Amino acid sequence: METEKIIQDYLNHVPEEVFEKAKTIKVLITDIDGVLTDGGIIYDDLGTEYKKYNVKDGLIVQHMKKAGFLVGAITGRASQVVENRCEELRFDFHYHGVKDKFKKLSEVLETMELTLEEVAYIGDDLIDLPVLSKVGLAVAPSDALPYIKSAVHYISPLAGGKGVFREFSDILLHAKGQLIPLIENLSNKE
Repeated sequence: METEKIIQDYLNHVPEEVFEKAKTIKVLITDIDGVLTDGGIIYDDLGTEYKKYNVKDGLIVQHMKKAGFLVGAITGRASQVVENRCEELRFDFHYHGVKDKFKKLSEVLETMELTLEEVAYIGDDLIDLPVLSKVGLAVAPSDALPYIKSAVHYISPLAGGKGVFREFSDILLHAKGQLIPLIENLSNKE
C-alpha cells in the first residue's frame, strides 16, 4: 500500500489521457541530445567529445526491456560517444546522423510490423517534429521550445539530461501495471 501511495504522489501530475495512450505503446524511441543529455557538447583541445548522461535514465532500460518494451534511439548527430552509450544500455536499435527521422522511423516500424500508434517518442527540437506529430504518444522535456511543446501529448516536468527518459519510462511501466510490482520485487526484504 505504501508503494502505491508513493507512485500516486510521484505521477499525480500526469493526465489520465497520457496513461490511456501509454497502454497501447510497444516501443519507446528517444532523441539523444536534449533528452538523454542537457544538449551541451564539450570538446577538449584534441577534439574529443564529451557528454553527460543521467544514470537514472540508463538504469530503467533493462527493466523496460524485461517488461516487453522495445527501446531505441534516432538521433540527428553522428557521435561515437552516443553510439557507445546506446550500446552500453543495450538499446534494441539506434540510428545516428539521421536527418529525416520520420523516414527512418517508418523503415524501423515496417521491419518490426508495428504501427505509429504503438510508438512513444521523446524529442526536443525541430528535427523531431515530423515524428512527434505522428506517433501514438509524443513527449518533450520541460526545456523544449514552446513550439515543440505544443506538438506533444505530454511535457515532462524534467529537463533534458535530468531524468525525463526515466520519468516517462516509469509512466509507461505504470500504465501497464508493471511499475509497482517492479519496485516491490526489488525492495522485497525476504
